[in-house]
Amino acid sequence: MGDSEADKLENYLAEKAKQDHEKEQESEPLSAYDACVLKESVKIHELIAEARKKIDEC
Repeated sequence: MGDSEADKLENYLAEKAKQDHEKEQESEPLSAYDACVLKESVKIHELIAEARKKIDEC
């Protein structure tokens, strides 16, 4: 998979997670645990994206 394809996939997955998160919030409030897991998941995706950018720059 090329870099642009990996970026597209990551963007798609991040958008999908965001949409799923919004749907869950509409239906019922998140537990503290679920909210924490979602926050950490976003942080992990951001770190992966930063690492990929650094690798591409080299």
